Amino acid sequence: MTWSEMEPLLEQACWDTLYMVGWSAVIAVVGGLPLGVLLVLTDRGGVLQNVVVNKVVGQIVNVARSMPFIILMVALISFTRAIVGTTIGPEAAIVPLAIGAIPFYARLVETSVREVDGGLVEAVQSMGGSTWTVVRKVLLPESLPALISSATTTIVALIGYSAMAGTVGAGGLGDLAVRYGYLRFETKLMWITVAILAVVISVSLSGAPPAARGGPPRGRPRGAPRGGGRRGGAPGAGTPPPAPEPRTAPAEVESVEPTKVP
Repeated sequence: MTWSEMEPLLEQACWDTLYMVGWSAVIAVVGGLPLGVLLVLTDRGGVLQNVVVNKVVGQIVNVARSMPFIILMVALISFTRAIVGTTIGPEAAIVPLAIGAIPFYARLVETSVREVDGGLVEAVQSMGGSTWTVVRKVLLPESLPALISSATTTIVALIGYSAMAGTVGAGGLGDLAVRYGYLRFETKLMWITVAILAVVISVSLSGAPPAARGGPPRGRPRGAPRGGGRRGGAPGAGTPPPAPEPRTAPAEVESVEPTKVP
């Protein structure tokens, strides 16, 4: 197969993969973020402590996250047909991809939010802050770098899921690699597909660290200066305060004997 024959196939497969992964990632973040926060809030010692709700939601997340994706796709065939009207193509693959990624991202969100300092939550509650205030002002801002990294991890997992979805007619790079690289013995095309997937994953991972470093360290309020002094070259800016001068020992007072009055 010549390059002129492979180029349109690769272009269409790339767009199908980006389409599936993009929409699935958006749905996973929208659905997994509140689910992960709910697991933290309803846990023991949480703001909305409810052991029953936490156990039920946790079990559902565990079962959905541990199920192999290829089995999940087959189990959701009827549901997918009811949602999009078909079980073949990128649109149909978005449904199982999103459902499989929501519990995956929810667990990552739970882990990230648990790392927030509990003292900040107690401080907001002591000032009369509501649960929504705790979530919006403390939990989400303080865990934002970890949430961004978790979203990147979810996108990488979705790329692998989309390749598996291609084996059952979803389209994309996985479908191209199976139909041409495996069934038609087009080894060159298969390795090009593998290289494209590696580049897409590398680009996704390389964009995470700058975004994750954008938030302040946990436990330090937003807007607080990093150094102990003032900005703009003022005395003590970024440098430790000078050591105090050692005190001099007080001069010894000579003892004077009281004069005797005759």
